[in-house]
Amino acid sequence: MPYFNFTQEIGKPDLVTEEIRGIESEASFFLSTSAAEGLRSSRVADITGESSSSETFKSNYAKLPDYLKSCLDYSATVCGRYRVEIGKPVRLLLAEGLIEDRPGDIMEDVAENVLKELIDLGMLQKDEEYALVQVPASYVQLRILKLEKQDFVSKTANSPVRLRIGDDGRDIYPNVEGLLIQSLFIISRRRDSSFDSPRGLSRAYMRNVCGMHFLLVLDLSGWIECLPDELGDLIHLRYLGLFNSNLDELPGTLGNLKRLINDCEIRVPKGIGTLVNLHTLSGIYGGDDIAIELIALTQLRELGVKRVSDDHASELFAAIKKMENLTSLSLEAERNYFEDTSFSIFPELDAFSPPPLLQEFFLLGGLIEMPVWFASMENLTRLTLSFSYLSENPTSVLQLLPKLKHLQLWQAYKARHIGKEFCNAGGFPVLETLTIASEFLAEWTEIETGAFPSLRYLCFHGCGNLIFLPEGLQNISTLQDLRFLPWHPDLKRRLMGEENYKIKHVPHIWTFKENC
Repeated sequence: MPYFNFTQEIGKPDLVTEEIRGIESEASFFLSTSAAEGLRSSRVADITGESSSSETFKSNYAKLPDYLKSCLDYSATVCGRYRVEIGKPVRLLLAEGLIEDRPGDIMEDVAENVLKELIDLGMLQKDEEYALVQVPASYVQLRILKLEKQDFVSKTANSPVRLRIGDDGRDIYPNVEGLLIQSLFIISRRRDSSFDSPRGLSRAYMRNVCGMHFLLVLDLSGWIECLPDELGDLIHLRYLGLFNSNLDELPGTLGNLKRLINDCEIRVPKGIGTLVNLHTLSGIYGGDDIAIELIALTQLRELGVKRVSDDHASELFAAIKKMENLTSLSLEAERNYFEDTSFSIFPELDAFSPPPLLQEFFLLGGLIEMPVWFASMENLTRLTLSFSYLSENPTSVLQLLPKLKHLQLWQAYKARHIGKEFCNAGGFPVLETLTIASEFLAEWTEIETGAFPSLRYLCFHGCGNLIFLPEGLQNISTLQDLRFLPWHPDLKRRLMGEENYKIKHVPHIWTFKENC
């Protein structure tokens, strides 16, 4: 059964017209290319144009097997013209049932492999450094067929519809009568008030949303006044996204959503431990005895906990140790702790043993010393350490990790000078991207021959005091992209002059002034 996509932009021209001048309307009804096959006629106006790039993309698209077409179509609905974190389309493809169930396989892995196929074929674009994906502009144009509303409604009778609403702040709920809405994406604007604090989507608006009882996906981006108890009526819901919602609590009826794959950023109610099939729980508050609930969530694949403090850290880590399927973990200390450079909020990490399948680890908060078990994370591919303020070189341990591809060190190491000990010959064997952000760093003296054998991307972010780049940088033949955000005038002078030999082999060199 084909799926139909419907975008309604309230109060301004629709998303399509932002790139195509001369067309103004309040709603855009369009079909994905696979759903619209054979429907091009005098009653369906093709507004995409036929550039050579779109023709090439169309030819490649036609060769895709059906399962890749449907996943690409849906990814375009999720992403629009923007980049999104790759985990989002993975979760949404699962929630929509677009990934075939394979006994014995972990479904998240299957979905990730489907996206990887599309990336390898050039049908999706991926930013490796930040794990973001984007639909090529050629496909964004190719997939759109403009329809009159009446024509759209007649073609979508009894067919599932994906609805994307661009809200202008007036709480005007769209007329969706006759449409079977299965996925709803709302991008809302903040409501400013001269009498009250800024508001978001109203309770009445959200009650209308919760009246769509066949929703599988509800993705909200922007401020919301509250989520009503009627949220619990969406018993078919598999995905709830709340991004920049400014909410501080969820309704107690959340426990009714037994099929939920969750992605929220706030305090969760008691009883969430009953959602034993939950795979993703991201951005939750670490207090309120949440650790007691987490003990039961052994099927979690992705967990993100914010505002971790010493009041509950021990219980939290005890719960995490039971999550044997966990592949992604994010821990963020209470803000007043990670701004204190002399205090470690994670002392319990010294005795912590990470889940065996862990592939991504994001840690924000003081460490002071590197936990010894970091060396045991043999499956780790991505690591971010932020505001750790380590007094010892973290790479003495990290360079031994056999699968680490992406490393970000944001105010992680307090040294002003680093040398060849930062990476020995053969160290970081598969590391592809390295970002260093440090207000302290002034000099990197030397890179040993044979170090960083796979490095493609090196970024110095906020390293305003850095005035010397290492001797030996010229020997990293794999380096494709070097960025300074910004760079010191003395460093620029050297690299443009007598030390140009260090960087002349790098195809792309970017600075802050070049908008990178």
